[in-house]
Amino acid sequence: MSHIVTVQDAVTAFADFMEPTAAELDAIELEMPAILADVDLLDAQIITLDRTPTELDARRIRRARRRVLAARRALANRTADTHRGGAA
Repeated sequence: MSHIVTVQDAVTAFADFMEPTAAELDAIELEMPAILADVDLLDAQIITLDRTPTELDARRIRRARRRVLAARRALANRTADTHRGGAA
């Protein structure tokens, strides 16, 4: 009789090494406003998939697009300031 061995131990053996680092978690935290703005835009677009968009839907999508652009601009400006080293 041969035993069937799972690969679960081999896959999870390195789980401690696969955790995100503090720097990666900080990067995610920095990008969170842009991520949430993207989610809001997707929610607004999903609402209109199965029906004809109303004027309210169109405004919601436009507002969400503006929030996405503003969040991405803020992220880009923050990233550019970080790379500059803060020298003024």
